[in-house]
Amino acid sequence: MTQIISALSEVSDRYKALFVDLWGCVHNGIMAYPEAVAALQAYRAAGGVVVLVTNSPKPRAGVGQQLAGFGVPKDAYDTIATSGDSARAAMFRGAVGSRVWFMGEWERDAGFFEPLSILDDPVDIRRVPLEEAEGIVCCGPFDPLKDPAENRPQFLYAKQKGLKLLCANPDIVVDRGDVREWCAGALARLYTEMGGESLYFGKPHPPIYDLARRRLVGLDLDIRDGEILAIGDGIHTDIAGAMGEGIDSLFITGGLAASETKTDRDPDPDALNTYLEKEMAAPTYSIGQLR
Repeated sequence: MTQIISALSEVSDRYKALFVDLWGCVHNGIMAYPEAVAALQAYRAAGGVVVLVTNSPKPRAGVGQQLAGFGVPKDAYDTIATSGDSARAAMFRGAVGSRVWFMGEWERDAGFFEPLSILDDPVDIRRVPLEEAEGIVCCGPFDPLKDPAENRPQFLYAKQKGLKLLCANPDIVVDRGDVREWCAGALARLYTEMGGESLYFGKPHPPIYDLARRRLVGLDLDIRDGEILAIGDGIHTDIAGAMGEGIDSLFITGGLAASETKTDRDPDPDALNTYLEKEMAAPTYSIGQLR
């Protein structure tokens, strides 16, 4: 059974590093949560290391710029691992071919196609119409408020052609302020349900955790999995991923599952346990909001 805590500081001294989700934990897609920022600053001041592990399709530099705009200061974290960086590396290795049909908002997602210098011989990627594509690169819906099912005709055609879909963000939904939006994960799930093949690189899948560990190595740190605490509000992403990696986890109940867990400032214990049993999830700890 999960242990409900009231503050990160109750358990943080057991861990040398945190893998922290962003949306729903540190910010709401519009602005930072002051208590969450303060908790991360305090943890770092005590010697802990904070790796922001996000399913954003953006490169880490783009996420850093976004965080600054939301009011998240740089002293709240050490480094960033994004689903976008992990997926970009796969794309430039040719995971879905060189001619790709792009799904997303170009003004927001153009950075996904920026050259990746860490590869010796990257594939030359070109965006083309679906009819000419060898694969699909999905950073998100064309319109995050529309039902993903509107893409069924294109997906049926793509499936018949045997195209693979590279999913840059496995999240199904996010809450931007008070508005719930669809993410790339919803499209990838639909494509898979229709019989297509989707490739995932963010939480809960292993590639992004490998990248997060490499970020620690890049800081000249040798930290074992048992010394890491993963924090997030996605039961099927953050918590499922941590469980799969054998990493302790802190479930933020006041995010995506706020209504199911009857979270005001703290979750209702009975509602929380009912929800976790239903989802077959076992976070080590739970808290209403990161603080």
